[in-house]
Amino acid sequence: MQTIVVKLGTSVLTNHGRGLDKAHMVDLVRQCAQLKQQGHRIIIVTSGAIAAGRELLGRQPGTETLAQKQMLAAIGQSQLLHTWQSLFALYSIAVGQMLLTQADLENRERYLNARDALLAILQEGAVPIINENDAVATTQIKVGDNDNLSAKVAILARADTLLLLTDQPGLFTADPRSHPDAELIAEIRHIDDQVKALAGGSGSTVGTGGMATKLEAASIARHGGVDVVISAGHGQNVIINCLQQQTGTRVLSLKAPRRSRKLWLLAGPMSKAKVMLDGGAAAAIAKGGASVLLVGITQLKGPFSRGDVITLCDEQGLNLGKGVARYDSVAVAQLLAHKEQTIVETLGYSNGAMLVHRDDFINFTDSV
Repeated sequence: MQTIVVKLGTSVLTNHGRGLDKAHMVDLVRQCAQLKQQGHRIIIVTSGAIAAGRELLGRQPGTETLAQKQMLAAIGQSQLLHTWQSLFALYSIAVGQMLLTQADLENRERYLNARDALLAILQEGAVPIINENDAVATTQIKVGDNDNLSAKVAILARADTLLLLTDQPGLFTADPRSHPDAELIAEIRHIDDQVKALAGGSGSTVGTGGMATKLEAASIARHGGVDVVISAGHGQNVIINCLQQQTGTRVLSLKAPRRSRKLWLLAGPMSKAKVMLDGGAAAAIAKGGASVLLVGITQLKGPFSRGDVITLCDEQGLNLGKGVARYDSVAVAQLLAHKEQTIVETLGYSNGAMLVHRDDFINFTDSV
């Protein structure tokens, strides 16, 4: 039995952003019902609330203010859920709605509550229907896009596979719109700068997430032990074919952290600032298992407080991981300016020789 997260973009669920494509949604539900009959657990991360709101109000896509988009999402969300509910009811499958924001994932207690609710819905045999709470989400509390939301949901549910279904067949060796000879990449084992560069030009004019955001989401999910498939959301038996490795680009997972707190760090808090490390400290992190020592810090980029989540980078700016800071940025800056002194001599106190303890650090390098 697998737990499978199916992320469905706006380009997959709507008629060019103007309304829900119910005929296609019927086929997607049929495939999900088939998988449930085989014993799998299905989670849907759905876009389409704003498009459903436009359809109900008879509006065309255009320039809309944040408040107008929130209004459309509030009106369309009930229609979107009703559509999913009606279609799954054809197979006697119940659904449960969950609307999330970044704040629900950032706060550990709320994160655990969301996890427990999600697992309870699955335990009941129902299908969770998850979307970002666009009616209240602002820039400060948005996850960002449903690609990243689905990756975090996959970690929340400790899923086996995440399907990112979009209007692109997967990742190509070049932009297929301008290079007809471009080839589909069937499997990705490492997401490096070269792979990221390939994603630069592939995106949808309808949704909020292009291929670059899908690779970003895939990177998050794979570090949580989740396999990811990026594939076109149209076509015969697309969900079944993705799981049988017959279509799309598969991004292979890495070994998942065992500690629940580390999974929360991966899926929950947003980073407040960046801390640059020297070669020795970066190498120690890449090997896995090392804490981030204060002596390895070379530069700070942005303020942060004790207890904030920060991103650790090497001298070239490569993201090594993120963790919880044991000192604030003011204290670290003082320590950098007085390296000849002890921590107590500089600050008058000490929280230890490390900025981030290994138990509070999630490694983003592919060597773990």
